[in-house]
Amino acid sequence: MSDQISQASQARPQTIQTPDNKTTGPNFRTIALIIASAMFMEQLDATVLATALPTMARDFGVQPPAMSLALTSYLLSLAIFIPASGKIADRFGSRTVFSAAIAVFVFGSILCAQAPDLRFLVLARIIQGLGGAMMMPVGRLVLMRSVARKDLVSAMSWLLVPALVGPILGPPVGGLIVTYFDWRWIFYINVPIGCIGFILVRRFIEEVKGVSDGPFDFLGLFLSGISLGSLLFGFEMASRPGEGEMAAVLVAVGMVFGAGYLAHAKRHPSPILDFSLMRVSSFSTSVIAGSLTRITQGAQPFLLPLMLQLGFGFSAARAGGIVVATALGSMMMKAVAPKILRRFGFRASLIVNGLIATFGYALCAAFRPDWPLPLIFSVLLCCGFFMSFQFTAYNTIAYDEIGRERMSSATSFYTTFQQLMLSLGICVGALALSGSMLLRSHATPELGDFSAAFLVVTAISLTATIWNLRFSQSAGADISGHTKMVKAPGE
Repeated sequence: MSDQISQASQARPQTIQTPDNKTTGPNFRTIALIIASAMFMEQLDATVLATALPTMARDFGVQPPAMSLALTSYLLSLAIFIPASGKIADRFGSRTVFSAAIAVFVFGSILCAQAPDLRFLVLARIIQGLGGAMMMPVGRLVLMRSVARKDLVSAMSWLLVPALVGPILGPPVGGLIVTYFDWRWIFYINVPIGCIGFILVRRFIEEVKGVSDGPFDFLGLFLSGISLGSLLFGFEMASRPGEGEMAAVLVAVGMVFGAGYLAHAKRHPSPILDFSLMRVSSFSTSVIAGSLTRITQGAQPFLLPLMLQLGFGFSAARAGGIVVATALGSMMMKAVAPKILRRFGFRASLIVNGLIATFGYALCAAFRPDWPLPLIFSVLLCCGFFMSFQFTAYNTIAYDEIGRERMSSATSFYTTFQQLMLSLGICVGALALSGSMLLRSHATPELGDFSAAFLVVTAISLTATIWNLRFSQSAGADISGHTKMVKAPGE
């Protein structure tokens, strides 16, 4: 298979593979950063909003709990449209869909900023979520189709940073905007970022269409949308006090419709979510191990700020200043990931680094107010570094054995489970926290409860080691450049 896709494109810059394995046209970092900027806009928006909900509720004249509709309506769009993103990109072209996704997201952001009441905001968030659902998987698809395999690890490490930095920076940025500006600026800041991103996508990204191998799966879209939407809402509601019964109902509905979708997918020639991809060894192992690890990653932005504010007595601004250490660690990783993978390979790196990353987050359970702040900051810096490396490796090795014709289906499938597991992480963290409070018979969380919750979510991530051991020694060797030295007999 060719390492890169080259297509004639009406006087647009092209990336062409040359005999010496170098490329002309946009540098892979340029492509990765264009996509990463769009994803950062989306990730920041998703987390910054939570800080502003009480202020928005006051302006709309509703109770703060009612504002949860602004979050769940966005999740609904993600659940419905993420599975369809790959098929849509195949039909209309990855550049067209990605640039349109940015435009829709920006348009939705403007509508959100103009919202006079909660009902209007919910509708605007659904539109915004439609753009977000296309941006995540299609952005990754653009990267996979535009970058040579030898540059894939470096490109993926650049791309991963916004996914880890956005949830960390969201709360302090939201607090800053709400405190010193109007909450509507939370949405307006997306406009210049999105407009620049749209222009750069149209200028530098190639138009690539996939091959349609069957009719569009409308029934599958319906079944998967209800299933994923119910599961996402159920996991999200499980993190709220007093919502356990409704959360259980939603999870049950999600499981029933999920089973219905699986039965349907076996009969459809081109299902919206192609579970036959799980027969590909490197892909299935990455999905399972990555899903287990993402439970910790999803719980961490929920548990850590709460522990620093409720357990340590820190202000939101002070807690945000400490939590930002994980974002800094994530950014430091991108320079060294290719070198580590080239030296040790994917299998060894995922096993050893996975244990170190898990231990780092488990160490958060030992945090206490008498710890020196530089030490806490250093631990979180290391946590961000090692966990970011782990996801860079997972997100890259997943596509090692995926053919170009199945790349769009694979990115949709992978992104769907990624979103689901991050939401499940919040649920698991909240349930562990609530369970500890129940066992210790007190109504408000204490430091010991946060410690128990951290240990629970890291114990789940530790089981990913079992799956990491299943990677072959040569997995992703042509991507990382790692070759195992074997001595000849008699040497």
